[in-house]
Amino acid sequence: MAVKSPLFQQRRAGVLLHPTSLPCSESYLRGNDQKAFGTLGKDAYHFIDLIAEAGLSIWQMLPTGPTQADMSPYQSISAHAGNPELISLDWLLERGWITTADVQQAGEHGLTHARQQGAFSFYQFLKTEEGLSTRHAFENFCSQQQYWLDDFALFCVLRHEFNGASWVVWPELIRQRTTDALTKARTDLQEKIDVILFEQFCFFSQWDALKNYANQKGIYLFGDIPIFVGHDSADVWAQPHYFQLDEQGNPLTVAGVPPDYFSETGQHWGNPHYDWAAIEADGFQWWLARLHTQLHLFDLIRIDHFRGFEAYWEIPGNTHDARTGKWVKAPGEAFLKACFNAYPALPLVAENLGVITDEVERLRNQFQLPGMLVLQFAFDGNTNNPHLPHNHTTSDVIYSGTHDNDTTLGWYATLAEKDREQLQTYCFNSPDTMPWLLIELALSSVGRMAIIPMQDFLELDGGHRMNMPGTTDKNWVWTFSWDQVEPTFAERIRQLLRTYHRLC
Repeated sequence: MAVKSPLFQQRRAGVLLHPTSLPCSESYLRGNDQKAFGTLGKDAYHFIDLIAEAGLSIWQMLPTGPTQADMSPYQSISAHAGNPELISLDWLLERGWITTADVQQAGEHGLTHARQQGAFSFYQFLKTEEGLSTRHAFENFCSQQQYWLDDFALFCVLRHEFNGASWVVWPELIRQRTTDALTKARTDLQEKIDVILFEQFCFFSQWDALKNYANQKGIYLFGDIPIFVGHDSADVWAQPHYFQLDEQGNPLTVAGVPPDYFSETGQHWGNPHYDWAAIEADGFQWWLARLHTQLHLFDLIRIDHFRGFEAYWEIPGNTHDARTGKWVKAPGEAFLKACFNAYPALPLVAENLGVITDEVERLRNQFQLPGMLVLQFAFDGNTNNPHLPHNHTTSDVIYSGTHDNDTTLGWYATLAEKDREQLQTYCFNSPDTMPWLLIELALSSVGRMAIIPMQDFLELDGGHRMNMPGTTDKNWVWTFSWDQVEPTFAERIRQLLRTYHRLC
């Protein structure tokens, strides 16, 4: 049975910021106007220093896997791999793994283009005498991560060879993963495969260094596992028997949600549903392997769309109308028992937002999983609303908003007058202004963990929103700049954490 993680035992607070939203001061950007996103380099370390100074002890982020063209972290091509776009070139340059010529290539042609053209020489470094110790570390990494890495690397190279086409339309023998076809592909494409392998080694090396630094500063990393995986992913291609697919590999049913707060017509995500009978027959090993990877990366893990473990919204694979779906039961209890048998102190948080039933909450409470409460959902006039602070419990994780919400300033700007009045009355007509009024409300909650999006700490309006559910334009691209951080940033937050006993 579940054992409560020590991280949930005392009051603490954190910040929600995806690494791509960090400023980027990588050297390859100097002298050009490229738009770049955050990396695991110096800006990430500076961010850790900043939040540690503020007394925050949790850095929550979105899934860190490699994304597709829409940049959504929730449609990754791998449930295990790291996003190579997060790799810091300066970090590699300082260690001699790449050359200044590589950095210049990235500056001239763009990071993504340079990577895709194989511009970086880091794999050549392994062949040098100076690279001997790194080569041994690389070989150990490949051996330890073989359970997912080999298939992922081959998938990436094949995807590039077939001009980005979905694996469903690849040549039949490759699509069906016949032994001879895969052996020939690995032999013919070995050099390109090796580059992908080393790219992942670079990501995990940088991640481990960053995580160690954060932990030394008293900062714990809080990750996010999407319940589903993308159809055009290494996971589905490599192990199709765990998913509801037809003979050609197309989804028989796909995931989404019915109409809710975010969309009047529901959401059609397109992820193939699991064949839960096949996964359960194998003792949930596919999921346990996934958790193994994420527990290496993170100190806490949020399970996105937790309600899908109790029942999931099943949409026919031949339609894009989410309203045609139906609820289908999932083996949530057996699944969670297997997870906690393997990892007794598994530090999970259940994302229990949206259409949540008594059955979902019973499953969550059976395994003592903290849930999420969002203050932007609280002020609808219903005094029994679970998001209102007087209904919070100590095990809840409290948010002013999430990556799917508007910023608090943006939300307040569109709030109906009657709801504004209710909010002011609830807060004793406090003279505090937004977003600090909602931030302080979250920090004062009895919930032991409170998480505030970076946009709220920076007092940013709705133009800085991270994601608008149900849309595909202008999502996942927000970044902040260091000049948006006021000199009083850390001390103001630290004082609030001191007031509400959240300094750890």
